[in-house]
Amino acid sequence: MKMLMTAVVVAMGLFAGQAYAASACEKSADDKKLSGAARTSHIKKCEADAGSSAACEKSADDKKLAGAARTSHIKKCQADGGAATSASATCEKSAADKNLAGAAKSSHVKKCMEDAAAKK
Repeated sequence: MKMLMTAVVVAMGLFAGQAYAASACEKSADDKKLSGAARTSHIKKCEADAGSSAACEKSADDKKLAGAARTSHIKKCQADGGAATSASATCEKSAADKNLAGAAKSSHVKKCMEDAAAKK
């Protein structure tokens, strides 16, 4: 019986966590008085933006950016729709595959990012 009660409590906690995660986007839709397809579209876009924002913040953390440089990086990343984050991850992986470090790694990543931007 204890195991059943524990399972119920855990399941309730998981469902409450999911409802809380979506509540910010749903609250935004409520504030804008959206309904139907417009509400659904707004919530999906809001949740996607939240994921992009998290990816951009992780990219800034990986680059150890702070202050104005961090803010600028995050804004640019979000404007690119996270494409810069994807290119950055690809370039970082390429440098790691080649066992580059220090100035060689920085130079490789910088050139790789420039090449990725030129392909756009």
